[in-house]
Amino acid sequence: MKPRISESELEVMRVLWRAGQPLSYSEIRTELERTTEWSKSTIQTLVGRLRDKGFVTARRRHVTLYTPNVSEQEYAAAEGKSLLNKVFDGSAKRLVAALYQSGDLTDSDIDDLRQFFTVGGDES
Repeated sequence: MKPRISESELEVMRVLWRAGQPLSYSEIRTELERTTEWSKSTIQTLVGRLRDKGFVTARRRHVTLYTPNVSEQEYAAAEGKSLLNKVFDGSAKRLVAALYQSGDLTDSDIDDLRQFFTVGGDES
């Protein structure tokens, strides 16, 4: 797995993932200015860090276009596995039990999980 990214860097990645296509710095900045109060230099720094860490590729055309090197699903899977290992000693059962006991799983979530495991079990 690549180095970790900060919450702020994750916001930049979310902009790129939602776009589904390469974006210029200007397009990234415009989107982030709608939801944050970050300065131009802060956004530039975040984009640069993501490039340096290998999470995005910068390709120079008439303008530089930024493309994510990792999908949102790949990132979520890696972060989920990291959390699972760090906090729950690798046990998905302990993670789900903790969510259930804390009341963070809604009835709808539980139904979705049942459906997921039932469908997954039928495909084996």
